[in-house]
Amino acid sequence: MAVMNRLIQRCGSVRNLCTKSPETDLRKVSSALSSALDENSKVKGRNVHWVFLGCPGVGKGTYAARLSKLLSVPHISTGDLVRHELDSRGPLSSQLAEIVNQGKLISDEIIIDLLSKRLEDAQAKGETGFILDGFPRTLKQAEILEGVTDIDLVINLKLRVEALIAKCLGRRICSECRGNYNVASIDIKGENGSPRMYMPPLLPPSQCESKLITRSDDTEEVVKERLKIYNELSRPVEEYYRSRGKLLEFDLPGGIPESWSKLLQALNLDDDDDEHKKTAAA
Repeated sequence: MAVMNRLIQRCGSVRNLCTKSPETDLRKVSSALSSALDENSKVKGRNVHWVFLGCPGVGKGTYAARLSKLLSVPHISTGDLVRHELDSRGPLSSQLAEIVNQGKLISDEIIIDLLSKRLEDAQAKGETGFILDGFPRTLKQAEILEGVTDIDLVINLKLRVEALIAKCLGRRICSECRGNYNVASIDIKGENGSPRMYMPPLLPPSQCESKLITRSDDTEEVVKERLKIYNELSRPVEEYYRSRGKLLEFDLPGGIPESWSKLLQALNLDDDDDEHKKTAAA
């Protein structure tokens, strides 16, 4: 109960996007998140508890998924959770669609509720540890997370703005297999001492070419609005983890082949290790 009281005090009042009162919703979903993470943390020799930060379109999902496979821990993307809820056409789907299509942030209550349910599923499957992608996005969310678990490492991915916009506008999803691809070919000349950046497209296999669709929120107007909101809210989150000695800032130098190897070096990880050593950078 003491933990819950601290969480409610930290959260304060938030804009209610549900039908119940904000306090009731926040207490309920924070309690569920606390319970799910507490059970996960009780496992002796637990797996990593890592977080990925970065602007929309930077590639958090790609690198988090690769590390998830390498370290044998679940990759939990709040963006995927939201899209799954949208596809389910449940009671929240229309509300979420309006928020997402405008490039706005979804309320803490909804995000934490979706995350809590995913962590409960992880418990049922016997999964331990996690790599979070897309949460926390605000200082309030970071404080909630800090109140219920101990995050080991926060990886903050960075990419040039012009490359970010091009990547977001080039994103495609296969309507059948749900695979993620990108048709953008990014080639930015180096200026003022900065190196040239080349990011080749990530094209789909032939069987998916005719089934590619664009996310409804991947328009230039919405992408720029998302980047603006993210930049306004991300600085306090970055400083929060930086002050705790948990932030690893990583500038993506180019496409996946180049960036992946350098990210592994920064994390002191070896992709060729069959035992998947989990020694992160201090």
